[in-house]
Amino acid sequence: MATETEPNNAVAQQNGKETAMNSESQQELSNSVPVENGVGETNGDELKNDSSAKNEDLDDIPWSQRIREKQQNSSTSKSVKRPVTPEESGGEEAQPVVKKSADKKRKTRQASPESEEEYTPKKKSKSSKTKPENPTPKSSAKKETKAEEDSDYEDDKPAKMKKKLTENNHAKQETSSSASPTKKKKKAEEEEEVWKWWEEQSPEQSDGTIKWRTLEHKGPMFAPEYVPLPKNIKFKYNGKPMDLSPSAEEVATFYAKMLDHDYTSKPIFNQNFFKDWRKTMTAAERSTITDLKKCDFRKARSKEEKKAEKEIKDKEAAEYGFAMLDGYKQKIGNFRIEPPGLFRGRGEHPKMGCLKLRVQPEDVIINCSKGVTISPPKGHKWKEVRHDNMVTWLCSWNENVLFSNKYIMLNPSSKLKGQKDWEKFEKARKLKGCVGPIRDQYLLDFKSKEMRIRQRAVALYFIDKFALRAGNEKDTDEAADTVGCCSLRCEHIKLHEELDNQKYVVEFDFLGKDSIRYYNRVPVEKAVFKNLKIFMEGKEPGDDLFDRLDTSSLNAYLKELMDGLTAKVFRTYNASITLQDQLDKLTNPDDTIHAKLLSYNRANRQVAILCNHQRAVPKTHDKAMETLQNKINEKKKEYKEIKAELKKNKNDEKLQKKYTRVKEQLVKLKTQHTDKDENKQIALGTSKLNYLDPRISVAWCKKYDIPIEKIYSKTQRDKFRWAIDMTKEDFIF
Repeated sequence: MATETEPNNAVAQQNGKETAMNSESQQELSNSVPVENGVGETNGDELKNDSSAKNEDLDDIPWSQRIREKQQNSSTSKSVKRPVTPEESGGEEAQPVVKKSADKKRKTRQASPESEEEYTPKKKSKSSKTKPENPTPKSSAKKETKAEEDSDYEDDKPAKMKKKLTENNHAKQETSSSASPTKKKKKAEEEEEVWKWWEEQSPEQSDGTIKWRTLEHKGPMFAPEYVPLPKNIKFKYNGKPMDLSPSAEEVATFYAKMLDHDYTSKPIFNQNFFKDWRKTMTAAERSTITDLKKCDFRKARSKEEKKAEKEIKDKEAAEYGFAMLDGYKQKIGNFRIEPPGLFRGRGEHPKMGCLKLRVQPEDVIINCSKGVTISPPKGHKWKEVRHDNMVTWLCSWNENVLFSNKYIMLNPSSKLKGQKDWEKFEKARKLKGCVGPIRDQYLLDFKSKEMRIRQRAVALYFIDKFALRAGNEKDTDEAADTVGCCSLRCEHIKLHEELDNQKYVVEFDFLGKDSIRYYNRVPVEKAVFKNLKIFMEGKEPGDDLFDRLDTSSLNAYLKELMDGLTAKVFRTYNASITLQDQLDKLTNPDDTIHAKLLSYNRANRQVAILCNHQRAVPKTHDKAMETLQNKINEKKKEYKEIKAELKKNKNDEKLQKKYTRVKEQLVKLKTQHTDKDENKQIALGTSKLNYLDPRISVAWCKKYDIPIEKIYSKTQRDKFRWAIDMTKEDFIF
């Protein structure tokens, strides 16, 4: 990985803020998991004095801050790259294609409605950078136009204004084309590279065994070797400067970088870190450093996203970020090997704070076509080179904390990922045709003479009705104590003969995947309630509820009912069918676009609630709601003024149009306010990306003339390109 750089004015940036992504987050879509983007602040006066500050004594400057200053000054050319032969580089095709301005504009235009879940760049002014020769004073009409550009969907604007904006956009495009004539060519090339694999083969034609015929790539990028800090940067123990060995110093920097996170306030994190840190110390260091509280790890925050670093990463992505699959160029999901650091985990993970060791080429298995040569870094060799076309990963290694396999895979927009998604949703649609008999069977099994069959029937009822995950047995010393349906314990449920005027209520309370609490009180069938009482008889709170059932035996039974059926297929089916039903129920064809989008988000929210996709309320939520409310108040005032004026001038056509426009804007703002507040604790993106058949959303958009950009971001549209291209408006899940 490229060495992360920091600004020369690191001293002046003490008041900035740094946040980081959880490296253990699962990467189905990059970025299906949320990332907070820090913003650094600097004082201009301090920047002027930066050169003189370099000569001052650095003892009083926080150690972690000096680490970042030193890292910034280190050369960015220290990334560990392997020698690439002309044959590997692919000639001109391997040259990086940087499209910064285009990407930024695209992100602004295609912002997802889930603004809280995905990073959305600030809107740029739509006015041209070139000043007109004869500037005119800004009239109130122009101010209104600007406000509408900032707040309205393009499709909601009056025709006259849309025409005006279109003309302006054409002018900008012409200017842009003359300034950069290669942009259109690059865009055309990009479109030509799209592989419409779904037109070549349907899911039914694939046997699911052979994943590729040819696979070429350049292997992974490794994190650079650690470079010791300059001699003038001293770690302090018990207030006194102390030199550390390189290995101990490197691990100390991992901890210093995490001081802005809550992890360092957790005892288990600090305990695990200190234990692993001491393993990297010399005997002398271990005898001196005996108390973590005496270590000087003062906070120093700085801005991380630097232009120079981004340019280097763009070049690396062009060189290492693509693979050739069956002769087609495909993006790689993440070609960088994880750097060493501290394990974080989700929830109260027992191993948080443990040291993740540096991955070496000798740990990595390469997978590619026969005859393809992938050179390891100089002085190293690969653990193994395989030619297995029955798997989809490119590289694999075993990490040292949880001893699990890590993989480098193709991007979600690739054929292999898209085909897997297609097959997943087709399997869920197949379940739709046979779910009736399956339900009839497990209802009969509630009264089976075999306790094993009764437990299986009740578990399947939970999975089907409440979309519970199947759950697996795990060692709570090695992983967080999270459970699913089959691993529920008696302590996780309470039975109520009657509660809130409902009979036979089951109260669930347990930690599910990623340590997200699942709490629900639901009425169940009388037979289910009676069986649960029987299952719990004579058991302690910590005993298994389904002691005669496990996930593997349940899935084996399900495969007998339908080929390829698993507990997860039920979850996908119920999520997708819920979205389909809710959209049919909530969508009014006569509504405005933003009203239809509110209906879509409400339908999506029902799915997220079903699947227990929760999130913490964003820190900026209250401020965002306050800002939105202020906009509503201002728009209300404007609306009343125009309404009063219209009563006096009923025949003023221009005023009538303005009244209609402002009224629509007010309705839209109120809709946004409602939508944002309703979804503050619900993560809509998880179900949208993983459990909802995208063809439902695409068909809905086409049926009601909703721009697909309102539902899916650019990355998501790339992932579901197959669905967007093939789906017609009459599709029904």
